[in-house]
Amino acid sequence: MSALQQHLLDIHRAARLSRPAPPPLPGRHDGAVLRALYRCVARRSGRGAGPSGGPHTTGRPAPPGSPGA
Repeated sequence: MSALQQHLLDIHRAARLSRPAPPPLPGRHDGAVLRALYRCVARRSGRGAGPSGGPHTTGRPAPPGSPGA
């Protein structure tokens, strides 16, 4: 029996016994969690765009005459 089949059986059993449903399957939100974690790490290291959508930094000094110089 797969994890999904077991989960569906647990939901059915809980409904028949008038009990709360079991929590959702593990891994359901893994993609969203990993994206949020990546954004957080990128912001802390200065490599990603901030919440305002600012430019990415490359770690190199700005060329002479540029606005960031």
